[in-house]
Amino acid sequence: MTAEIVHVSPANMAPPGGHYSHAVTACGLIFISGQLPIKPDGARLVEAPFEEQARQVLDNVARALLAAGSAIDRLVQVRVYVTNIESWPAFNAIYAEWAGASRPARAVVPVPRLHYGFQIEVEAIAAQ
Repeated sequence: MTAEIVHVSPANMAPPGGHYSHAVTACGLIFISGQLPIKPDGARLVEAPFEEQARQVLDNVARALLAAGSAIDRLVQVRVYVTNIESWPAFNAIYAEWAGASRPARAVVPVPRLHYGFQIEVEAIAAQ
């Protein structure tokens, strides 16, 4: 039996900047592509403070989850890429407020740089 695979492109998000979908559902799971701090209108928050970038990324993750039929409280795993590990405490506080009682498995990965010069990228897996 072949699992149905659905590609999700939310109307309330900027179109993907490459050959990918914002989310893909398969086998009862939702895979959220790495989200960058890009507003729904396509504005890139490259010059914005880290905290603003983090909030936008998490908003994008939430939008993709909702469009795929899930929600923050259904997250299973979250992976966070940051260009400055010193930003981790600020992100953790913003994330805790955003995630609420949800406590998915999580990893932080310090990286030397991200596309367009962004400071953060987040990808996730959730249950449908």
